[in-house]
Amino acid sequence: MTLVPRTTARPVAPGPAPSVVPETIDPLLQLEHETRPPSGPDTTRCLSHPPELALRGIPVTCSACRARRDWLLINHRRNVWIVCRCSNQWLEPEITRADFDALIAIPDATTYPSTEQALTALGFDGAFVGTYLD
Repeated sequence: MTLVPRTTARPVAPGPAPSVVPETIDPLLQLEHETRPPSGPDTTRCLSHPPELALRGIPVTCSACRARRDWLLINHRRNVWIVCRCSNQWLEPEITRADFDALIAIPDATTYPSTEQALTALGFDGAFVGTYLD
């Protein structure tokens, strides 16, 4: 078998046309976009739950500090975690996303850049260990 060098160049297909960027951006549309709450499957939502929480009739108790109320519930995709003021947290398979959605009476529009910053801002980073905030 003899190898013959290719002497013809393949034609290059033109790339996609550059998108047209509007010269001016409508400030009302920009504000609406910036104030819209994040949504989608990768959105993480937090819910403060000050009263006691019972799952199948059994009250939830923190395994680290024995607290029985003042929880933060974190929902990401189908999972829900419970966070205590002492910063102890665990995945709670008994709480579904539908249960989480049912607990939200008025969704909070506060958005945090990360879950860690939300925990700190809401006081669930261990700073208030042993304290109930009502």
